[in-house]
Amino acid sequence: MLDWLKNINKEHPEFWKTYLSKFDQKSKRYVVFTTETSGLNPERDVILSIGSFAIINNKIHIGDSFESILLQYKYFHDNGLSNEFILESKMKKLSEPEAIHAFIDYIGNAVLIGHHVDFDVDMINNALIRLDCGRLKNEALDIDVMYRKLVDINDKQFSLDELSEIFKLPKSYRSSPSEDAYTIALLFLKLKKKLGIK
Repeated sequence: MLDWLKNINKEHPEFWKTYLSKFDQKSKRYVVFTTETSGLNPERDVILSIGSFAIINNKIHIGDSFESILLQYKYFHDNGLSNEFILESKMKKLSEPEAIHAFIDYIGNAVLIGHHVDFDVDMINNALIRLDCGRLKNEALDIDVMYRKLVDINDKQFSLDELSEIFKLPKSYRSSPSEDAYTIALLFLKLKKKLGIK
């Protein structure tokens, strides 16, 4: 039977109903986000951490942010991996359900911004499926796609480091999703201006 038929009368968690109710109007808020994951397969891998910042009126709002490590002990146990980095990190630590719930509350109906954002959206969507929710409804923009549109290149993808170099951002040694999200936010603002996006 088709998946959507199974979900017609499904009772969703309250936080998901609240999220869905926010799409009656268009948001003026962008949320730049990135995930750190256990691998590159959204079906098998899990999110280890999320970092994000809001952009409103072409300004990055550092205080309007979300950052968390997801406590994926079962994944580490099942795959015989060490979880020392989780214990040592000073970031807020939440279970996957708590983190996804908090992240959905945080993003609301904002336009999502990322670097190869489809992958990050897929990772969030798979975590939402595990919580008996639907898929993200937010519009999403990808800075790599924006840059390729700007320079009319279709046959190459650009890494975050390459884009940072092209736009002469100070070289930084990013070590967390929030640092990546901040770099993506800077690049987005530059690309948004060059592409004339309001």
